[in-house]
Amino acid sequence: MSKENRFTYTSAQLKEFAQLVLDAAKRVGASACECEVSEGHGLSVTVRKDEPETIEHNLDKGIGITVYFGERPNAHRGHASSSDFSAAALVSAVDAAAAIARKTAVDDCAGPPEPEELARAPDLDKLDLDLHHPWNPGTEGAIRIARRAERAAFALSPKVRNSEGATVSVQQGQFVFANSHGFMHGFPSSRHYISLSVIAEDGGLMQRDDWYSSSRVPGRLADAAALGRYAAARALARLGSRKIATCQAPVLFEAPVAAGLIGSFVAAASGGSLYRKSSFLLDALGKQVFSSGISIEERPHEPRALASTPFDDEGVATRRRAVVDKGVLKGYFLGSYSARKLGMQSTGSAGGSHNLVLSSDGPDLAGMLKHMRRGFLVTEMLGQGTNLLTGDYSRGAAGYWVENGEIAYPVEEVTVAGNLKDMFRGIARVGSDTVVRGAYQCGSILVDNLTIAGN
Repeated sequence: MSKENRFTYTSAQLKEFAQLVLDAAKRVGASACECEVSEGHGLSVTVRKDEPETIEHNLDKGIGITVYFGERPNAHRGHASSSDFSAAALVSAVDAAAAIARKTAVDDCAGPPEPEELARAPDLDKLDLDLHHPWNPGTEGAIRIARRAERAAFALSPKVRNSEGATVSVQQGQFVFANSHGFMHGFPSSRHYISLSVIAEDGGLMQRDDWYSSSRVPGRLADAAALGRYAAARALARLGSRKIATCQAPVLFEAPVAAGLIGSFVAAASGGSLYRKSSFLLDALGKQVFSSGISIEERPHEPRALASTPFDDEGVATRRRAVVDKGVLKGYFLGSYSARKLGMQSTGSAGGSHNLVLSSDGPDLAGMLKHMRRGFLVTEMLGQGTNLLTGDYSRGAAGYWVENGEIAYPVEEVTVAGNLKDMFRGIARVGSDTVVRGAYQCGSILVDNLTIAGN
């Protein structure tokens, strides 16, 4: 076990396991095979009211195997997995996948990507995304960090009465993906976070709020005490929340909530929704789907970023591209299977999108409030209410009512409703208060006019 990485296996050993699987698949007569071998380990600690509540150490490994019999359009597919890396277990898993494939119906789009779509070894050798930054605070160290966050929250005000817990999570893993076209590559990566959720109380009425910081690099995580104070300040600001009368008004989605709107766009523009004809963005390529000030770029090769990768889950090379340009939809999110279903080419999106960056033309949050002047600032969305087929959008919300460009009072128990087609085209401005939430990087989003259902 490497002292630096603390992995059980070397990259060379993972490749040996993958090659064993490819060879076994060939022996049973498979026309093609794909496999991913991975391992990971980590520590998660949660402290609540200064006492450790959970301490979890995880050590995982596994291999997923997909075999194909026959060539498109007459291919049969089978899948099996194993957590046992012994030669006998891997051969047995291949046999199981083959047995499943022989009993499945023909799928005219099944099969690995085309060889020319795969990431090339020379390109991969030159591309260093710097995604692996091990962190080993130890159990006691992680507890101390979580306590710092929670204690700072409680110290901010006596009205901060309770905590749902401060969590420190430290994770790293490595993998190798291989297929029968000769592709075999992988890399190690890390992902760490600190989070806290607290409850403020005044006059018997309670409000909760939270915050978190996530990064591949431990040095880029927010200071635990600062994070604790910010989470507490958010909870305190919501005390005295009230309902409002139903109205039509501009709505400003705070940056973390705005990232959810981008997630709805990605879901509607993804292959599965499109070939099933369950998306309001079907046949929307080349058409205006956002307001003309909106551009979204995919940047999969950003060093150290949370959603960076040189290739997707099928080994297809990723590339920087404009997804939306001045409001016009330029690209979908397609893996090989969905691309074939649609008669298109893979966009290197098997497994999801990679670092979507929403362009900003606006000021910080305070400036966005002044620009809105009067309306509703949404800081939390509740429940599910998005219909990707029609675009209808209706979700519970909490936040703040804004008058004369300033927060007037906190609001709760309202519903924000509209249609995503109109909402996207009605985006008036995007703020510079950018946050990163997983694969999405964006600031607050101001939508001209929505229904806010209250009393």
